[in-house]
Amino acid sequence: MSEWREYTIGDICSKITSGGTPNTRKNEYYGGEIPWVRTQEVNFNRIYDAEIKITEDGLNNSSAKWIPENSVIIAMYGATAGKVAINKIPVTTNQACCNLIINSDKADYRFIYYNILSRFSNIANMAVGGAQQNLNAGMIKDLPVFLPDLPTQTAIAEILSSLDDKIELNNKINKELENLAQTLFKRWFIDFEFPNENGEPYKSSGGEMVDSELGEVPKGWEVGNLNQIAQLVKKNIKPFENPDKLYFHYSLPEFDSGKLPSNDLGATILSSKYQVLEHSILVSKLNPRIPRVWTVISPKPNSICSTEFQVLKPINQLYFPFVNYLCKSVNYLSAIKSKVTGTSSSHQRVNPLDLINYELVLPDINIVERFNNLTYNSLRQIDDNISENQVLTNLRDTLLPKLISGELEVKQVLSQTT
Repeated sequence: MSEWREYTIGDICSKITSGGTPNTRKNEYYGGEIPWVRTQEVNFNRIYDAEIKITEDGLNNSSAKWIPENSVIIAMYGATAGKVAINKIPVTTNQACCNLIINSDKADYRFIYYNILSRFSNIANMAVGGAQQNLNAGMIKDLPVFLPDLPTQTAIAEILSSLDDKIELNNKINKELENLAQTLFKRWFIDFEFPNENGEPYKSSGGEMVDSELGEVPKGWEVGNLNQIAQLVKKNIKPFENPDKLYFHYSLPEFDSGKLPSNDLGATILSSKYQVLEHSILVSKLNPRIPRVWTVISPKPNSICSTEFQVLKPINQLYFPFVNYLCKSVNYLSAIKSKVTGTSSSHQRVNPLDLINYELVLPDINIVERFNNLTYNSLRQIDDNISENQVLTNLRDTLLPKLISGELEVKQVLSQTT
């Protein structure tokens, strides 16, 4: 067994540095090609890009600095404090990020990432301050870390990384399948370029269009409302009445963190929920400026959701892919945003009736069926990939503390998986 020794984070880094923010009043500092990472993008993940790009002038006239790829980034401020990520490309960051440039002769950067990930709660609880609890680079530099020899670190990191690699691949496949189906939805049901009887795009091939209150639509299609093809189902469940029962809980935080329902005992769920149904779409009525549409095909027994979600279920299963991608379309989401009530930007809501009474062009059922035939299996694959990710995540989270602490040896894991 490899001998484990205690170091500090400072001992195994060639450099520890924060970043900086270019002057936000100077437009010439933004819109360039340099990725600039903020703490909200540091979320137990691998970073391949940044939402905001800065220019060379912005870099040169601020405390921002280049951070080499495969560094470990720790968020230091506020609600994100203690969260960690690996940047897979060179990036710059804001000052709320503590960037650990690992000395590869002393430690495997992936092992350090998983070590910090496994200690998130403890590290987050170190944050100090008044209204906003923060970490600082000094605290992180002095963090103790127990390390085995470098080959053992690498072997442990390989096991954990292989699980994250598969999760990442599944997410990539899901994103591509989603994009393809959404593109097809727009082409068929927004642009009206579904295949005609000769397999040609309907509208651009001279398909007959007729006037309607929503503009020109294909002949035989009608203007109607979503409630003609789907219904809101509000079956109330009170988990707290069954404290020992395990529920699969579709909540807003779980949607935001990876679209995997949490497993919660009824005793921990203190408010009423809605039952989640097979072939339903969960649409959030809270803060529609942040779209949250959750596709559910085959939920496990005792699946429930926050009442901030509204359960939309197509009346005919053939409409399931159509309603799903309708609810994710730009037109639908824009219409929802226009209906919000509430003055606080953090607590705006949409009346559930506005979700289901949305006015739309109702397509010919034959076109809906063809769309179903082309996209339903993709939805199934996405669902299967999400389920596999849940298994992989549970396995990783079970192995993580045991491998990182030395409680479980690499050879024990390999013997169980081969």
